[in-house]
Amino acid sequence: MFKDATIEEINSAAVLAWKTFHIYRKQSLKQRADFMRAIAVEIDALGASLIETAMKETNLPEARLQGERARTIFQLNSYAEACERGDWLEARIDTAIPTKTPPKPDIRKMLVPLGPVVVFGASNFPFAYSTAGGDTACAFAAGCPVIVKAHPAHAATSELVAGAILKAAEKSNMPQGIFAHIHSSGFEGGKALVMHPHVKAVGFTGSFIGGKALFDLANQRKEPIPVFSEMGSTNPVFLLPEKLNASATDIAKMYAGSITLSVGQFCTNPGLIIGIAGPSLQNFKDNLAAEIKNIAPATMLHPGIAKAFVGKREAALKQPSVETVAVSSLPSKENQGTPTIASVDAKTFLKNPLLHQEIFGPYSLIVSCADMKEMTAVAQHLEGQLTSTLMATDKEIMENEDLVEAVKNICGRFILNGVPTGVEVCLSMHHGGPFPATTDSRFTSVGADGIKRFARPVAFQNWSNALLPDELKNENPLNIWRTVNNMLTKDVSTV
Repeated sequence: MFKDATIEEINSAAVLAWKTFHIYRKQSLKQRADFMRAIAVEIDALGASLIETAMKETNLPEARLQGERARTIFQLNSYAEACERGDWLEARIDTAIPTKTPPKPDIRKMLVPLGPVVVFGASNFPFAYSTAGGDTACAFAAGCPVIVKAHPAHAATSELVAGAILKAAEKSNMPQGIFAHIHSSGFEGGKALVMHPHVKAVGFTGSFIGGKALFDLANQRKEPIPVFSEMGSTNPVFLLPEKLNASATDIAKMYAGSITLSVGQFCTNPGLIIGIAGPSLQNFKDNLAAEIKNIAPATMLHPGIAKAFVGKREAALKQPSVETVAVSSLPSKENQGTPTIASVDAKTFLKNPLLHQEIFGPYSLIVSCADMKEMTAVAQHLEGQLTSTLMATDKEIMENEDLVEAVKNICGRFILNGVPTGVEVCLSMHHGGPFPATTDSRFTSVGADGIKRFARPVAFQNWSNALLPDELKNENPLNIWRTVNNMLTKDVSTV
């Protein structure tokens, strides 16, 4: 439907973005924020046509898409507010002490934008993690032009949102080249974008294979650049006996809903459930099986994802010692994901790396441990995760420090007595985690702290006040929070 961009067109977009960067980076925080708010207005103005287009392309229901559009608009507005507030700049001021031996110079530091950012649209979130999603919003807030490579699975949806961004840019008097939209169904287009010398950072949400390929390309450049890839997770859940004994039925019902939410097509889907063998775990299995059998299969995002789910699910179920606990008893159709629960003993799980891999869809594997020591060993051998969850009483938390520390060591978000699905957009959220969940566990892709991914620190030494950026001037004209001589303040009198 949409023609792939040529290498020449990609080069033109990157060259223009680089020229624009030197204009946009100088615009005020308020100008950037107003531009982002204008994008939110234009996306909202697309109305029903945007939802209808996305429904046709993704098989997602209307209610889910309306909610996601609202989330996207909220992200743009909240990150705009954070951009203007300026906390993310991490402004630091240490004033001179001429009488010190040797004399201490005046040093001031803040974050500045990296340059043009390439954003790869995600398959499972056509709004919130795609064309005008969190990566794009964070890059604009940081002062960076954006080039989006549309996800081919929802190209028409991406085109509509891209039009809204361009319309907002025109109304906001943004420089030409602030945003570009590229269609490319093959690997070569993405490679050309990542390898272009004027591109300074990459945002990606998707598979491990895709994210790792982009990361490797970026590190092969003459000038390596950061790639912030979110590459999925099995999001292990650890069921401790006392909590499970008291609430097995409720926990099973809660997790049946989480495992099958949106046909399991969330990066935070709970794909591993680890418990200790015994009557409580068996009770949980029986209740979870009863719930899963009554949840109907549903159409997945696109045939490629459905095919991958079926293939990986079948491969996992064929592994030695893996038993099928429950499969939906309701009929399924082509390209639908069938809710499935399997189980395996911990010794087998520890020896079989295939069972550690994410199966993107409504599937979860229960790992049965002999005791708490073996459960801790499982936690210690798991790969990096976006989230990890403990279902436990306070007493169990206090009595199992080794397990708690092992689980905390592998995740970006540590959940107690809840489900990992559902990622709140707020400043305290961390949506990231140790490799292979992401390529840089220090940063989040959700919440305004994500702006920092597309900026770098610069220290100004011995600059006169008149020549400093407004963010670092003595009089604090932007009225932002700054750390002045180790004190967090907005006060100008202490400078």
